[in-house]
Amino acid sequence: MPLRIAIVADIHHGTPSHTKRGDAALPLMARFAEWANAETPDMVLDLGDRISDIDEETDLRLEREVAQAFKAVDAPIHHICGNHDRDHLSVAQNEEILGQRLVSEVLDCGHWQIALWRADAKICRDPERRGFALPETDLLWLSRVMQSAQKPTLVVSHVPVSGHDQTGNYYFQRNPQFSRYPESDRARQALAQARVPVVCLAGHVHWNTVTTVDGIPHLTQQSLTESFTTQGAPAEAWGMLTLSDTAHWQVHGRDPFEARVTPTAGRWTPPLAPF
Repeated sequence: MPLRIAIVADIHHGTPSHTKRGDAALPLMARFAEWANAETPDMVLDLGDRISDIDEETDLRLEREVAQAFKAVDAPIHHICGNHDRDHLSVAQNEEILGQRLVSEVLDCGHWQIALWRADAKICRDPERRGFALPETDLLWLSRVMQSAQKPTLVVSHVPVSGHDQTGNYYFQRNPQFSRYPESDRARQALAQARVPVVCLAGHVHWNTVTTVDGIPHLTQQSLTESFTTQGAPAEAWGMLTLSDTAHWQVHGRDPFEARVTPTAGRWTPPLAPF
């Protein structure tokens, strides 16, 4: 049987801005829950950035409001922390609010497995080394999972590791260093160790994209409340990923997107020397 996964990304509940309709987040979450319950997916994935951070007290309240909204969803839910969930809150605080552990884990889902790669998504604000920093333990976990994988694997994270071009992206065209980990090349090397088909899924960049790197398709899903591609209205984006021999991904809302890819275990031989 195909594995059907409902996806919501970058909810950004909170104060609205000129590119995020955070004030629409909770009503849209109610609509997402209604849609998900009608679709009866096998699970729901929350790709992180549930809030737009302000300070610890406010962020605790905002996270609790989003957690309450998720309670309307019937299917099992798996959460990942985004950078905005971690600016003022610890992983432990997010765990307490959401009622689940937020450590990396592998879910056995029949023909497929899902690697919930909950790599550290906190952005360092130190002027000397601003940006993401991927802990060695997170890289080692991903490497071990890829080396031992015996079935097709969906790797899920908040920050994408494709390193794909951000030209045209409102946030990241001029700030590409904040769209990826500095260690993304090492993460891709870990993915390349797999002898099974691999698909990667992430949020963070507020864009519907498909990028193939070293034979592995990388998907990123649009934010629920983003408005830079939708003329000021919230994108109302949520998706369904159906995994069988192919991966069929459909994003609904004002910024619709659809793709079907056939992941394979094959890799090219080492690249040709310069000519």
